[in-house]
Amino acid sequence: MSVQVKERSRVPTRSSGAPYSDGVAGAYLAELIGTFILVFAITATATSAGLASTIVGPAYGSLAVVLANGLTLAALVGGLAHVSSAHFNPAVTVAMAVIRKFSWRHVPGYVAVQMIGGILGALATWAIHGNAARATTHLGATNPAPGVGDGRALVVEILITFVLVLVVTAAVTDKRFPAPVASVVVGFALAAAVFIGGPSDGAAVNPARGLGPMIAAGSFNGWWASLVGPVIGGVLAAVLYDRFVRRGRPSAVEQVSKARAVGSGRVRSRRVL
Repeated sequence: MSVQVKERSRVPTRSSGAPYSDGVAGAYLAELIGTFILVFAITATATSAGLASTIVGPAYGSLAVVLANGLTLAALVGGLAHVSSAHFNPAVTVAMAVIRKFSWRHVPGYVAVQMIGGILGALATWAIHGNAARATTHLGATNPAPGVGDGRALVVEILITFVLVLVVTAAVTDKRFPAPVASVVVGFALAAAVFIGGPSDGAAVNPARGLGPMIAAGSFNGWWASLVGPVIGGVLAAVLYDRFVRRGRPSAVEQVSKARAVGSGRVRSRRVL
């Protein structure tokens, strides 16, 4: 049995927002492993920065955390999208289901394995950094900064998850999207989101990344913003792109370019976008 899908994917070439393995188990396992690696990479880097651990030279800074987010997601999308469509984020899964690019009957299973992967990733950070990581940095949990209330953290999470999921929706659902660059632009989108939201609330952009370290560390400051904000932002982005941006026809720029090419007697084989 395989998970049913409704449209061809562009991340990179598989079915839209749904598993593409021969069986559901493979897709679920890919989501579990992918989310584990994503959260492990992010929380381990954030913890190293918080504890001022070094390889050589100065300790990690904020840029290292941003790069851990973007580079890890880009690698995982490139490596596992053909198996599970590479959600690794409950907000992405729910958003794809809302716009009917993913089967609702598999949403609970996907969200469950993603959350488990997030917790395991945080526990792995605890294992390699010890109790100081849990006590001092809360395993890289995304707590609101001093002076930032839960309400503002909620707004931040909505906005930055909107950035990520808008790009994901384009990559997953739009046939005009250049599939070979999907993993790169999705990684860049997450990096941009963390650049924006990191100073305010740590930038979860993902309930599994936000709640996994909180559960492992027993620190739940601002937990509901990390859960609710990404889901709202993701759904808004997906609906906006699906209803108003992706219309299943050539873009306006493509149409103008084609008209100019025909008018000048030149036929172009490539699309502008």
